[in-house]
Amino acid sequence: MNSNVRPIRERTPESEKITVNLGYVDLGRIDLMVQEGFYSNRTDFIRTAIRGQLARHSEEMSRSVERHMLELGVRDFTRTDLEAARDAGEILHVRVLGLARIAPDVAPELARATIGSLTVLGALQASAPVKAALADRLL
Repeated sequence: MNSNVRPIRERTPESEKITVNLGYVDLGRIDLMVQEGFYSNRTDFIRTAIRGQLARHSEEMSRSVERHMLELGVRDFTRTDLEAARDAGEILHVRVLGLARIAPDVAPELARATIGSLTVLGALQASAPVKAALADRLL
C-alpha cells in the first residue's frame, strides 16, 4: 500500500438544509430584489430575512433560552465525556439550542447509559445507531 495515502477526514456540515415553499408572487418579488442587486441570490435574501426576524425577537429569545436552561451554540459529547459521566454515576439531561454532536466512536450502549433526555432545538449529529438508541429520550 502506498505510504502517501491518507484517509480523508469526514467533513461535518456547518449548516442544516431546509426546504421552504413560497407562493409564486413572493418568489417573483425575491427574484426581482436579486435582479436589482439588493441580494446576490435567493438564499442570501432568505438568510438575511431570517436573521432580521431573529434580531427583531432577540430579547424574547434570550429570555426563553434562559427560562428553558438551554445551552446555546455547539455542544460536543466525546466518548471520554460520556465514560466519565457513567463512571461518576451521572445521567445527563441535555438541552441545546444550536448543534449537539455525539462523537462517532460513542457506542449506542454508552449513550443510552449516560443520556437520560435530549432536547435539541437545531440539529443533532450522531451515528444512526446512537440516534436509534436515544429515540425514546428525544424530547
